[in-house]
Amino acid sequence: MTTNGRRSAPASSGQRVADWFDGRLGIHSLGRKYLRKVFPDHWSFLLGEICLYSFVVLVLTGIYLTLFFHPSTTELTYHGGYVPLNGIRMSDAYASTLHISFDVRGGLLIRQIHHWAALIFVAAMLTHMMRHFFTGSFRKPREVNWLFGWLLLVLGIFEGLFGYSLPDDALSGSGLRFVNGALLSVPIVGTYLSMFVFGGQFPGHDIVSRFYSLHVLLVPGIMAALVVTHVLLVVYHKHTQFAGPGKTERNVVGAPFFPVYLAKAGGFFFLVFGVIALVSAVATINPVWTYGPFRTDQVSTGAQPDWYLGFAEGLVRIMPGWEITVGGHTLILGVLIPVVVFPLLLVLIGVYPFVEAWVAKDTREHHLLDRPRNRPLRTALGTAWLSIYLILLAGGGNDILATHLHLSINALTWTIRIAVLVVPVLVFVVTRRICLALQAQDRELVEHGRETGMVKRLPHGEYVEVRQPLSPARRYTLTAHRRDGASADGHLQPADAHRAVGGTRVGAGEEETDA
Repeated sequence: MTTNGRRSAPASSGQRVADWFDGRLGIHSLGRKYLRKVFPDHWSFLLGEICLYSFVVLVLTGIYLTLFFHPSTTELTYHGGYVPLNGIRMSDAYASTLHISFDVRGGLLIRQIHHWAALIFVAAMLTHMMRHFFTGSFRKPREVNWLFGWLLLVLGIFEGLFGYSLPDDALSGSGLRFVNGALLSVPIVGTYLSMFVFGGQFPGHDIVSRFYSLHVLLVPGIMAALVVTHVLLVVYHKHTQFAGPGKTERNVVGAPFFPVYLAKAGGFFFLVFGVIALVSAVATINPVWTYGPFRTDQVSTGAQPDWYLGFAEGLVRIMPGWEITVGGHTLILGVLIPVVVFPLLLVLIGVYPFVEAWVAKDTREHHLLDRPRNRPLRTALGTAWLSIYLILLAGGGNDILATHLHLSINALTWTIRIAVLVVPVLVFVVTRRICLALQAQDRELVEHGRETGMVKRLPHGEYVEVRQPLSPARRYTLTAHRRDGASADGHLQPADAHRAVGGTRVGAGEEETDA
């Protein structure tokens, strides 16, 4: 027997720790697989990262604020750093908010970062979902992930309502009065719902503590679980990508997660955090000290909710004051109808992927994104929904618009009522025609090339414009939707779509390509 005189070097402590974890968790194989996960490079994909990073900012600043906030409606006499309110009776919640703003070092900045991050979080989620909607990335196999994102948007809206109701100032009290009116409008059980939510007759004594538990514990926990699941499903299904040379339903062209994407993501997180901090440092938001403590006999003038709930208030403001009596019960239709329409507008977003798949008879997996112009029906529906939202948002601030623009509030309200019925139809028709016109323009570019501005005279005297043929890559991109089986009006043709991929099933974890 022969022996080798050389001895292997002893493993370092780091290697031993890594081997220990790898033997129990398999982190080496997982890391080797997912650290090379490919991510396509397109600016619109950053919208999802803005959602994630603003959520992280919300969690971090929220943890800090919980150390100083007192969720109690117990009344006390204020003696603190904000002199104009000294000696005023107020709730402990409002007093602690003033304490954070004026007596805690950096407290006001953290409060403003938290509030601005909440607004940006919801705005980024809405924009992120618009990108998914208009490009069709919600199609199979991502319908469930679309629902998770939709749930995050809905929970974010109500989480914002719970959050700005906590300071117990006059503005948040006006918002709670609106909530109480909506609950009371529910037939038969409305009074019971109001008593249950507020712990007694409005405003009750438990609402701040109840909203505090929802705001810092229950809803954030659900949202954190949804965020993790949402990201895991993105990794599992692989990223969608826009059509182009070398990009197919079976691959992903882009940069690997480590080190390229990880470095970009880390830098982008600090960029998002820095922008939120900068805005919070220079732009005041929710100055509760100017509103004063909430009193049930007072209403804040010009009270407006955060932008993402403005359309809900707009629904109530533009409704006529209709009332009917059914079976001895008075139905306040001026509030009841908006209470029904508000969740309906949100539900339409959540169920759309399933409706489109059912109407188009589309059962294929899709990993290539659509250009909005190539799906005119979907694009027109999306813009019509957005027009409804914007009109109702303007309706939620009809008093502000009337006073600042010196308009009659009655004339403005009637204008918004008519616009809600007319404008979405016009937007739908115009958007669809624009999409079809852009399709015709793309078709002309593919067939005849792009205009050069140069005019050439032919031997027989005719003048023609010289056109430059498109590059093969550009032609491939402009005609990709035809290979996907889309008709001119944006409807899917299942037979053509089946032939486009040879009738084979495209798996979620197939080939990936580094660019």
